[in-house]
Amino acid sequence: MTAKDYKLIFTGTMGAGKTTAIASISEIPPVRTDVATSESQLASKTTTTAAFDYGEVSLPQGDILRLYGTPGQTRFSFMWNILSEGALGVIVLVDNSRPDPVQDMRDYVDAFRDVVGRSRAVIGIGRMDSHPDPDIDVYYDAIGQLGLDAPIMSVDVRRRDDVLVMLDVLFNQIEAAEAEAEMDTVGIA
Repeated sequence: MTAKDYKLIFTGTMGAGKTTAIASISEIPPVRTDVATSESQLASKTTTTAAFDYGEVSLPQGDILRLYGTPGQTRFSFMWNILSEGALGVIVLVDNSRPDPVQDMRDYVDAFRDVVGRSRAVIGIGRMDSHPDPDIDVYYDAIGQLGLDAPIMSVDVRRRDDVLVMLDVLFNQIEAAEAEAEMDTVGIA
């Protein structure tokens, strides 16, 4: 049997934790395409992803999960469509300490609406321990207003277990979406 490749996307604003999330679970040293940042709101962050971050996780039967982190700055948004092509799912990371994190979520969910709309997305909210407002319910209201549904959870992307939980939830969604699509194909619904 030939090994398969699966592609997942991590997206969100600069500083949301995409690079860190990939590094926490990748079995290879992550590939990073960092450049000097041009946004002043994160003075503590001197670099940002320009093209993508990349990592890998081995799956059973020799399959490979390829992890891609998108650039967070809109000046590199042309990469978002390139990276999302063929993606099985997307994890949207939100930094709850930013001035309007709910709008950040809306922007990235909208940018990846194609993948999110197929029920293949998880929203991970970071820094809720130090910035508890807005709470998870506000995010659920916002995504509902967009006519979408996705699991939303508090995460610390530095913790491997938190990232693995997001992946587990995402894979459960993907399996459910594929089963539903298969039932629609054979006329069972």
